[in-house]
Amino acid sequence: MIENEVVTGGTGDALALWYAERGRCRLETVPVKGPQSGEALVRTLYSCVSRGTEGLVFRGEVPESEWLRMRAPFQEGDFPFPVKYGYSSVGTVQEGDSGLVGRTVFSLYPHQSVYTLPSSSCVPVPDGVSPERAVLAANMETALNAIWDGKPSPGDHICVVGGGVVGLLTAYVAGRLPGSIVTVIDTNPERAETAQALGVAFSLPEDAPQDQDLVFHTSASPAGLETALKCAGDETSIVEMSWHGAQNVAVPLGADFHCRRLKLISSQVGTIPLERQPRWTYRRRLETALSLLTDPALDRLISHRIPFRSLPDRLPELLNKASDVLAALVVYEEQSG
Repeated sequence: MIENEVVTGGTGDALALWYAERGRCRLETVPVKGPQSGEALVRTLYSCVSRGTEGLVFRGEVPESEWLRMRAPFQEGDFPFPVKYGYSSVGTVQEGDSGLVGRTVFSLYPHQSVYTLPSSSCVPVPDGVSPERAVLAANMETALNAIWDGKPSPGDHICVVGGGVVGLLTAYVAGRLPGSIVTVIDTNPERAETAQALGVAFSLPEDAPQDQDLVFHTSASPAGLETALKCAGDETSIVEMSWHGAQNVAVPLGADFHCRRLKLISSQVGTIPLERQPRWTYRRRLETALSLLTDPALDRLISHRIPFRSLPDRLPELLNKASDVLAALVVYEEQSG
């Protein structure tokens, strides 16, 4: 049995999740050094599994051309395996930077019980945002970046194809535009209740609205992309937020795609849109994403709570494309009870 030592001062061991090989992961002890000047030691409360990206890592579907670009900020190891991968962690600062000690912070750190990192990489969780909900910050960043890429306007009719966490957050943000009418489209009718709780409409693909002013696609499926193209009005942009890894995707660019002058736009959170780069930093974007998580209705996006020690056994189920999982919250405090 792996023992998880509480690391406070000096050095010690923590537990970290590693993607060991295709379809298998494990917990390993890793050394943790005490914080130096400009660093903070964080004890993790919660992390969140990114079903899209971590699913590709778990299945070994990160293409070799993207091995460098796909590195997480604090990743260890190299693709394809073994890698310590993840980027949504919330914890309490135990030692180090006096301005952070005792505060709850978000960081782009993998699934690990205790870790030391630069203070500049710790973003305090604002008042009004629970530590559990704060794990959604990385997903909210993706949604915010997509909104920037799509450039919606007040009064627009907007649909989001794909009712996963990123799709629902994108719809949530778009739905706050004055006069906008936003519809989430998903094959799972159970997403309707969640969409309505977030203040947006819901539709099955066969009933999807047409002639939309803006469309976001997040389903990571060819069928979803086809639905997104059908929903778009003439001259409309379809913002493609899905990343398919090493898979090739058939895109229906025949029929009326050209005569309707549709625009297919990629959106990727790794880069801030060019027109915002002179003013926006990644830190500012992350702080903004956290500030958008004050609504308790967003707690509905957390569908599963997983004890950290159970994570290796539960990940195959959580990352199965067919499973009905939204955000899987990894709970660390239960491991030492």
